[in-house]
Amino acid sequence: MHGESPYNIMFGPDICGPGTKKVHVIFNYKGKNLLINKDIRCKDDVYTHLYTLIVRPDNTYEVKIDNVKIDNEKIESGELEKDWNFLPPKKIKDPEAKKPADWDDRAKIDDPEDKKPEDWDQPEYIPDPDATKPEDWDDEMDGEWEPPQINNPAYKGEWKPKQIDNPAYKGVWVHPEIDNPEYTPDSDLYKYKEFCNIGFDLWQDWDDEMDGEWEPPQDEEYAKSFGEKPKQIDNPAYKGV
Repeated sequence: MHGESPYNIMFGPDICGPGTKKVHVIFNYKGKNLLINKDIRCKDDVYTHLYTLIVRPDNTYEVKIDNVKIDNEKIESGELEKDWNFLPPKKIKDPEAKKPADWDDRAKIDDPEDKKPEDWDQPEYIPDPDATKPEDWDDEMDGEWEPPQINNPAYKGEWKPKQIDNPAYKGVWVHPEIDNPEYTPDSDLYKYKEFCNIGFDLWQDWDDEMDGEWEPPQDEEYAKSFGEKPKQIDNPAYKGV
């Protein structure tokens, strides 16, 4: 077994530095390894934890940690087809549909009645009125003296007309969708012909870390009862597992 060995399912926690703390759920489908489309955070404390993956014949799944849903939320359960890219999308944008040339999607427009005030245009900088020519300034030697520039308090910036509701606004144009001709449903996404081996991918940098335990249950009730057995999870002797 090595890094390129083929597999049906990869499942388990991955902790790598401060940036990676997630549960991998990867399915192989038609020769491609498919990563889940959402993040499932794993436990990163010093105790043993039980990770459970349930894949059902109705093509739904559930991930549990210590026999409970993560934070009692359902972000870690759902449908295989929705949360992995097993199949092409059911719908695609209609390639024949085009936004009408007269479709106005501007919610606001310039007010045609608004006019720029006559005194609006003022320079951004003006000569400092309080500056005086130094007594030792020599025009022949130093050139013609000019006062330094300061910000003009009357400067208003670029003028822009106020905005009003666009009476011709039609809303955001939504591209129509059609059935994807390349989409074919597969009711057997959950199913594999065989599982021949079980492998562990362990890369550890803690000297007190212990090997994991694997239990291949045949149904959900067995998995639940296995997780409810008294375990070493809270045993200080099993810290770092």
